[in-house]
Amino acid sequence: MMTRMLGLSAAALAGVLFVAPAMAQNGPGVTQTEITLGQTMPYSGPASAYGTIGKAEAAYFDMINAQGGVNGRKIKLISLDDGYSPPKTVEQTRKLVEEDNVLADFSPLGTPPNTAIQKYLNQKKVPQLFVATGATKWGNPKEFPWTMGWQPTYQTEGHIYARYLLEHMPNAKVGILYQDDDYGKDYVKGFKDGLGDKAKTMIVKEASYETTDPTVDSQVITLQASGADVFFNVTTPKFAAQAIRKAHDIGWKPLQFLNSVSNSVGAVLTPAGLEASQGLITVEYGKDPTDPKWANDPGYKGWLAWMDKYYPAGDKKDAFNAFGYSEAMTMVQVLKQCGNDLTRENVMKQAANLHNFALPMLLPGITVNTSPTDWYPIKQEQLAKFSGKTWELFGTIVASK
Repeated sequence: MMTRMLGLSAAALAGVLFVAPAMAQNGPGVTQTEITLGQTMPYSGPASAYGTIGKAEAAYFDMINAQGGVNGRKIKLISLDDGYSPPKTVEQTRKLVEEDNVLADFSPLGTPPNTAIQKYLNQKKVPQLFVATGATKWGNPKEFPWTMGWQPTYQTEGHIYARYLLEHMPNAKVGILYQDDDYGKDYVKGFKDGLGDKAKTMIVKEASYETTDPTVDSQVITLQASGADVFFNVTTPKFAAQAIRKAHDIGWKPLQFLNSVSNSVGAVLTPAGLEASQGLITVEYGKDPTDPKWANDPGYKGWLAWMDKYYPAGDKKDAFNAFGYSEAMTMVQVLKQCGNDLTRENVMKQAANLHNFALPMLLPGITVNTSPTDWYPIKQEQLAKFSGKTWELFGTIVASK
């Protein structure tokens, strides 16, 4: 009897050992029917214009869920407001990880907020995936193997503007307005690196602002007084609109570079005034929703149809809604590649295994590519000038790291 019981116990144990590996393939936040992701977004505060990105991402997942989900599992996105305040980001992220038990922190927005949680998420081995900021430091897998960006880096963009100036206005006098944090400094570093030795003579004035400042009017006046004939506007949407408007109102008409994180026609240029925005130069890697050249483009038409059905309250002139759509689509691709191995480790493995992944709202010729040693998913951009109605692409697509 004892021998038989031991035999049964061994058989039962063998059964448990056989089943266990399959059970282990489900990481935190994953059940047989659901995948829970978390994120922080500035639905309030000085960067609230970006909040529509989170709403667009949730709406994209709604569409995926209506189609049956990913490998039979619906996606649940817990999107919490952090007001673009790093201490609040830390508080909300801890809630997502320790209470909501999310599989990954998907598309958390902002350089200062993400800087505040990067070490914590890496210590906890939680994917901080497709961070919605172009800071260069999101592509450092050796030091931070759980953090990956998505969009082109700010330093790359700075290089592109510098290259344009050296070719077309080598004797320019440049004034720079930037947000006094890692986001603003990253752009300025890329710009200065691109100018090389000429940075010392070409940059005549730098002015910074804090996100708590009510306006940047005084900084713009200071830059005008410096004699600058080029204005590098490194600001988030609220302050970008203010700076563009103020420069126009005081009659300052420099060549103006506007960082791509604030080039939305709906969220920035329209509030600033389309006339005041005429002649601005930026870079793009996605299709501008206001550009009539995409009217018959299948990718753009698909995005419009999605907006109409799943995010009708969203502004079709706002490029941030195309950004959220594309980021969410990339996340879904990663989950598809994970198959039934929905562990945090495999999520990062698959995120670093995207090859020529085409997104319908990226510019033709630009695809998403990653590898275990390359954590910069999008590495191509193209210059564009604002006509007073829409951004018009010019030049060629520029590739970088």
